Amino acid sequence: MVRQRLKLAAVSPKLLEVYAEDGMTVEQLMAFTVTGDHARQEQVWDQLQTGHSREPYVIRRMLTDGVIRATDKRVRFVGIDAYEAAGGVVLRDLFEQDQGGWLQDSALLDKLVAEKLRAEVETIRAEGWKWIEAANEFPYGHAAGLRRLTGEIVPLDDEGQARVDALRAEHEKLEAQCDTGEFSSEIDQRLDAIEAELKAIERRPLAYEPEEVSRAGAFVSITADGMLRVERGYVRSEDEPKVEPEEVEACGESTASPPPSDRLADAGNSTGVNEAAMPAAEDEPRDDDGLKPLSDRLVTELTSFKTLALRDALGNDPDAAFLAVLHALCLKAFYHFGADSCLEIEARSAGFANQAPGLADSAPARAIEERHRRWADQLPREPEALWDALTAFDGDSRAMLFAHCAALTVNAVHEPYQRHPKALAHADRLGDAIGLDLVEAGWMPTAENYLGRVPKARILEAVREAKGDQAAELIDHLKKGDMAREAERLLEGSGWLPEPLRGLEVSRPSTDDPATDGPVAVDDMADLPAFLAADLPEAIAAE
Repeated sequence: MVRQRLKLAAVSPKLLEVYAEDGMTVEQLMAFTVTGDHARQEQVWDQLQTGHSREPYVIRRMLTDGVIRATDKRVRFVGIDAYEAAGGVVLRDLFEQDQGGWLQDSALLDKLVAEKLRAEVETIRAEGWKWIEAANEFPYGHAAGLRRLTGEIVPLDDEGQARVDALRAEHEKLEAQCDTGEFSSEIDQRLDAIEAELKAIERRPLAYEPEEVSRAGAFVSITADGMLRVERGYVRSEDEPKVEPEEVEACGESTASPPPSDRLADAGNSTGVNEAAMPAAEDEPRDDDGLKPLSDRLVTELTSFKTLALRDALGNDPDAAFLAVLHALCLKAFYHFGADSCLEIEARSAGFANQAPGLADSAPARAIEERHRRWADQLPREPEALWDALTAFDGDSRAMLFAHCAALTVNAVHEPYQRHPKALAHADRLGDAIGLDLVEAGWMPTAENYLGRVPKARILEAVREAKGDQAAELIDHLKKGDMAREAERLLEGSGWLPEPLRGLEVSRPSTDDPATDGPVAVDDMADLPAFLAADLPEAIAAE
């Protein structure tokens, strides 16, 4: 309380005079304490005189416009202490929850982030990687098309194993205390710390062959919670080892694979062989010493029958067909190079040319990445051993791996230059069949991902659908940027989705149905954020 009173006394003398003459409320005066810059305080007060909105939240927003929240991942990565030690200024609010405050100097913060990333890069470069790319954030799918090395987990030494055993024993002991009712915030925090340390030990860097390291690279970035992310062991196509052509045998025939012939027909009794494309029939081989290789035409004819026989047999064996398709999908999803399946199944995984900031750190992206990593750890290093590994899996494991590989091929992206309405309609049906909930998946409307990128009419429509007409009237007088930010606060937790994200069974909330989120009644002010409930226009309050 003493610090709050001192903060109030430190506001611009000009504004203190206005307050003394009842020109502003104490709540408005409190809002000005966010910054100690008297010139900026007076400038904001002068700007407020030209409009009719002088609520405390408007003052705080104007004073913190263009600054960086302490919850930003860059701030967590560098640390506020390092920022302040470098001369940076942090705005604090002693009267409202400020989540750590706001950083004023974005250029200084970016400089500190770049310096720390550069230092981390030099440490990782000492491991011998051919290239390292560093950025605050990489787009989702940045490693598509690159082969990832499969490293070996380095066994723990005696000291490391002793640490793991001690952590697990402590974890079990604390859980037992919780089961007996001895729960406290300190125990909960300690359990979280133990789990985090065990996870860090489990995800310790893998060991790679020096020859592989010399032609591979790594990506260095920052996670959503401000931790360093290092993705090691990616090989670019131009760095793949060159495959030497096989030597020509003494008889003059090359052992290299012949060029591919035309594709076989998809179905029916025809072998699908293009006769015109085949070489002329060869004369019967002369009877001389030694065996000559079979002619290309004869091999093609024999294997055409083999292909049809395989198709027929596989069509009668669902289990083997499932395994064969799973094998083909895994080759595409985990290996990229070095092996092919006899099934001509093309498993494509669409990229995202246009994506919102933070997509790579979204909950679905992190879940997919973690699941892919777990499966990659269970699959063999060489693709030639994949079939035997899949055969050894139990049915449930195969089914879950199949679901993961199939999921990587989903494409529900609407692109103006490539229209496929039937596929998008099927995506809605698929989402409905699996009970997809995009709100539960982590999407919520923000000024950055939706509200700030649509006209004001769309913003008001969203608020009206979610909260009713009266809630929309609270912000309809604001400018576009302010309206988007306040709509974000109003829509928080409402579950509202824009039309492209609505499934088959989702409809707009009706403002006429009292069972839904209709118009906001005066008795329901608890549903509104405090900053709006406290400053309702008198006309609405009177109603």
